[in-house]
Amino acid sequence: METTIEPRKSEAPLEKVALESYVPPAKPSLIGFSREELAARLGEIGVAPAQRKMRVQQLWHWMYVRGAQSFEAMTSISKDMRKELEQHFTVARPEVVAEQISNDGTRKWLLRLPSGDKLEKAHEVECVYIPETDRGTLCVSSQVGCTLNCSFCHTGTQRLVRNLTAGEIVGQIMVARDRLNDWIDRETPNGNRLVTNVVMMGMGEPLYNFDAVRDALLIVADNEGIGISRRRITLSTSGVVPNIKRTGEEIGVMLAISLHAVGDELRNELVPLNRKYPIAELLQACRDYPGASNARRITFEYVMLKGVNDSLDDAKLLVKLLKGIPAKINLIPFNPWPGAVYECSDWQQIEKFSEYIFNAGYSSPVRTPRGRDILAACGQLKSETEKLSASERQALRAMAMTD
Repeated sequence: METTIEPRKSEAPLEKVALESYVPPAKPSLIGFSREELAARLGEIGVAPAQRKMRVQQLWHWMYVRGAQSFEAMTSISKDMRKELEQHFTVARPEVVAEQISNDGTRKWLLRLPSGDKLEKAHEVECVYIPETDRGTLCVSSQVGCTLNCSFCHTGTQRLVRNLTAGEIVGQIMVARDRLNDWIDRETPNGNRLVTNVVMMGMGEPLYNFDAVRDALLIVADNEGIGISRRRITLSTSGVVPNIKRTGEEIGVMLAISLHAVGDELRNELVPLNRKYPIAELLQACRDYPGASNARRITFEYVMLKGVNDSLDDAKLLVKLLKGIPAKINLIPFNPWPGAVYECSDWQQIEKFSEYIFNAGYSSPVRTPRGRDILAACGQLKSETEKLSASERQALRAMAMTD
């Protein structure tokens, strides 16, 4: 039986409105532009139409294969062309303000985003790198703040400042490769990449910034550039149903759903967006997700909340709900934050829940958070209204370890 909790006295709005919009700097970075956009920008500075395709190919290679951080480094481009590019553009990515490295190798970067608005406070986001023996996953942000108001997530208490641009999203991957010396010419015994997987599960709801997320991930997946396979990119959503099908059709990456409840009454509280897109509608969108199969299963995230959603009856209903969907289930122990009204389920109960789901034929790993020694510092790098929750960090790490 699903356990319910008392509703909040005043319901939070389903979605927040962005307080600001992006103002590009006078010299924009070319990071994040599509090939077509790059060609158009080159045309604006006088590059002849016959030369644009070649120049775009050169820029694409230097930016996304070699990770060039200046035009001067692009030695296959003529000096005159490099000088012209330098006058109008940059290849800047977000600035690393702070870096923390866990004992287990997990790294967290606080990144400052440039803006052309001199009166605007510089915005900051975080991304996290989680190394494993067989992969290295980067958890990437899509918004400054978050559109949604999920009651178990500290990020839900933040304002939504603005959406990130495609360049700011791609830039997070480029920063990670910069810091890890992970570009094509790095000296390693086997040449293997360090950043092999990307998870859109940092700050923000990716499907409320669909166009920028799509454009960024298409660059990330481009095999003539950054070259991370779509099967190694996972986009996590709280259930923005209209954009789920678009994600499959226009991006083609793996899908994860922040589910957390098996009935609408409880999910309305935990994930208020459910009042707009209820569970039945969300799960139908999952059944219809283009490309979903046993080889490309949808991940359902389920945070374990003591006395709220962790009973065996909940487990039974969860299995019943997901029938017919090629799925795996990530059980995420809740990590309380100051002011949270929830507690983490007892470990014994989590194991019982997991065992039932496993016996029903679903993969149901219980993920232990990585980088415990730096979790406590998450958010101390930024203001109280901008910090990321420990529970979200657990979710990030859980997603990073999925197959």
